[in-house]
Amino acid sequence: MAERRKFKKRFCKYCEQKVDFIDYKDLNSLKFSLSERFKIMPRRLTGNCKRHQEMVTVAIKRARQTALIPYIVDRKNVVENPFELIK
Repeated sequence: MAERRKFKKRFCKYCEQKVDFIDYKDLNSLKFSLSERFKIMPRRLTGNCKRHQEMVTVAIKRARQTALIPYIVDRKNVVENPFELIK
């Protein structure tokens, strides 16, 4: 039988900092929840709790709507650090 992999338990960084609201204009905190193609990363990868993951999702969607974050990135033009483009 195959052994089960043991992963390190991830903790919600927003709970540790006791954050009540995640602002869509704060791109430095949102960039940890986005992939290199600006997709929203799931809870199992980020370690966010359910409450904060929903707040992050809403904040990212608002930032996309106000054009702070792009909706999609062209496959041919994927860069190493996409957050250099946001500045």
